[in-house]
Amino acid sequence: MNLVTLLPFIVLIGAMFLMTRSAKKKQQAAAQMRDHMTPGTGVRTIGGMYATVKEIGDDTVTLEVAPGVHAIFAKNAIGAVLDDAEYNRIVHGISDDVTTDTPVVPDDASSLTEEPKTDLAKDKGEDEAPKLDLGKKDGAEGDEEPKDGKTDGKTDGEAGAK
Repeated sequence: MNLVTLLPFIVLIGAMFLMTRSAKKKQQAAAQMRDHMTPGTGVRTIGGMYATVKEIGDDTVTLEVAPGVHAIFAKNAIGAVLDDAEYNRIVHGISDDVTTDTPVVPDDASSLTEEPKTDLAKDKGEDEAPKLDLGKKDGAEGDEEPKDGKTDGKTDGEAGAK
């Protein structure tokens, strides 16, 4: 056999070896992460649910998804083991960093509809600033619609003559 004919097979076998090796490393890292679970640790399941570990069995984990609500999951269903600070930040909204410069977003939109007072209103001592009328003026020429409801200028007899 010629070396040129064997070269594609060698490349294919090498690529398969590299892919299985990286997948095996990922599986080992996931198993090691699951071994670091202890009761009281915050976790995220592969479905995206956050919970606290209550009990660890051989192949199962009992999670507390809400106070007093327990669910049994397979160990393989644990997607990530979270540290306490990250778990509290995501689930409870508790942040260790108290000095944040991010604005607080209101829960409802009612506070966003209030109009702020302008400097003009403060100078005049008025409660509200003067409002502009952006509506249509009554005396404008050429803005009237035809009485028959047609906009092309044709009458009923001409419309069917096309």
